[in-house]
Amino acid sequence: MKILKWCVKIGLFLFLSGLVVLIGIYVYAFFSPKLELKNMGKVFIYDHEENLIYQGSGSNDWISINDISENLKNAVVSVEDKNFYQHFGFDFLRIGKALVSNIKNNTRQGASTISQQYIKNMFLTFDQTWSRKIEEAFLTVELEVHYSKDSILEGYLNTINYGEGNYGIEDASKYYFNKSSKDLTLEEAIMLAGIPKNPGNYNPVSDYEACIERAWIVADSMLKNGYITQEEYDGLFQSEIPIYGKRTENNSQMILYYQDAVLKELESIKSVPTSLLESGGLKIYTTFDMDAQAKMEESILSYMGEQDELQVASVIVDPTTGAVRALTGGLNYAKSQYNRATQAKRQVGSTMKPFLYYAALENGLVSSSTFTSEPTTFHFANNQVYSPNNYNQIYGNKDITMAAAIAYSDNVYAVKTHLFLGTDTLVNTAKLAGIEEELVGNPSLALGTSELNMLDFAHGYATLASGGDEKDIYFIERVEDMEGNVLYEHKNKHNYVLNSNYVYILNEMMTGTTNAIFSDYTTPTALSLANRMTRKYALKTGTTNTDSWSVGYNPDLLMLVWVGNDEAKEVDSTASYYSKNIWLDTMEKILQDTEDSWYEKPQNVIGLVQNAVTGEINSTENNTIFYYVKGTETQSVAKEENSS
Repeated sequence: MKILKWCVKIGLFLFLSGLVVLIGIYVYAFFSPKLELKNMGKVFIYDHEENLIYQGSGSNDWISINDISENLKNAVVSVEDKNFYQHFGFDFLRIGKALVSNIKNNTRQGASTISQQYIKNMFLTFDQTWSRKIEEAFLTVELEVHYSKDSILEGYLNTINYGEGNYGIEDASKYYFNKSSKDLTLEEAIMLAGIPKNPGNYNPVSDYEACIERAWIVADSMLKNGYITQEEYDGLFQSEIPIYGKRTENNSQMILYYQDAVLKELESIKSVPTSLLESGGLKIYTTFDMDAQAKMEESILSYMGEQDELQVASVIVDPTTGAVRALTGGLNYAKSQYNRATQAKRQVGSTMKPFLYYAALENGLVSSSTFTSEPTTFHFANNQVYSPNNYNQIYGNKDITMAAAIAYSDNVYAVKTHLFLGTDTLVNTAKLAGIEEELVGNPSLALGTSELNMLDFAHGYATLASGGDEKDIYFIERVEDMEGNVLYEHKNKHNYVLNSNYVYILNEMMTGTTNAIFSDYTTPTALSLANRMTRKYALKTGTTNTDSWSVGYNPDLLMLVWVGNDEAKEVDSTASYYSKNIWLDTMEKILQDTEDSWYEKPQNVIGLVQNAVTGEINSTENNTIFYYVKGTETQSVAKEENSS
């Protein structure tokens, strides 16, 4: 009995202590500065010409709670927080039930109120550290003590994410149904109320069926909570609800992939407050070029259209700065928000070879150095063997130059070069160029069997496209708060990590992939593009069983295109056709009104006329210019003398 009394006293003491602390928190919050709801959480994104292209988590089109459909308000409260008008920011009974359920069923059921969700939406990241949770809890209390329930609901509905780049109920209503939120029907209101649970999947443009499934959950909650009658419930969704799915400006299928990449980069900038409450909102000035984005999207859709099998990712970079001008992570953001340009890692195939051949030039080989193109089996320790194959089993069965090997994408030549240099040489060269992925120096690395992320790969290629100057690949030029104070500004760097002489020679060799002069026992890999080219490009294609890449550039522009399946299924030649033609069409469209430009030949580089395939100096046919660092051309002359 004494123990029981002691436990009761301890329990009572803890309860009263907790109550005093809780009251103290609410009192302190009451005397804290009032949060300005209409200024909270604004994010504005501008292109490289400082035109507004996006705004989220806040809207100029702020709508009063009195001008929002009663059906919508009832649906949101019912499904998100049925005790919203009774609690003081936290639904402790619901929290307790969720805790018991999570322990019993080993789940992670949430119990956030509308007030808590509103505060969570004011943070740029969703990291849930204890310090973040405490900060969110205190701000929730501040919100509750300073504002009425209707004011909180108004702010929440004007800032919540409704998918497809729509933040706020008015934007969502106009986008999905082409009407103001005050004019929503019951069915439309129920559909919109279900979206914030998973904006990417539950919006009717991305997945109509999933949206309706979620809408029925909302409708069930409204029925149980007395917001609709059984008769109204029974009459719901008897026919398909028309979806508008358009906006008056920037009605692009792919632009949101770029915006997602911007917000991801924003999270990594330490000088920008993670809480939009602290900054009062942000203005983000990006490297985005709407014209380049539109031309890229036009080219992609003209070849690939709407299909279910193949996907695409592409990025366009200014090689002089590393600025990302355009990007897509898929064919249609509405159907898939997975950003293949920023999130995926895929085998890059023969597009890895330029880094190999740069390493070869730096380590004593020259553009006319030859290896025999023939079926070859390489033997290693422990009875390990490796037998790379050329595409379609086509071999020259003779010595070919490095320039020809690039033009044909000869795999045997590449592996011979790779093993001759030592497998770590390519690993180190790729890292030096800016590729951050940890590469394994195995024999097949020269053929691009390692998986790379597109932006990481673009980092390395930008170094080649800039003549050896390694720089960051970036999306954000600067970030300002709503008062115009600069919180962050990108600083361009110059870091010449590669020898400009060898980079120039490599870039010249990469023009061979579209040069008919290399036509011999086979043809260059991108020769089909040659008659549509109006200027000079360095280009390399890469094909694996599951991936097709085209990567090319000149001094003004670098573009990478990948085509393949998300499930890594095998692809046929169609994928290669798409990637090459999308690359060329986009580059030509963007550069059509600019002067043709190419890299200035370094003073230390000279050219000799030789046979493109064999390297023969006194050839009477198939001649092209081979470039050498002064003094190394003697290797070619000596070889010619020894063979005569």
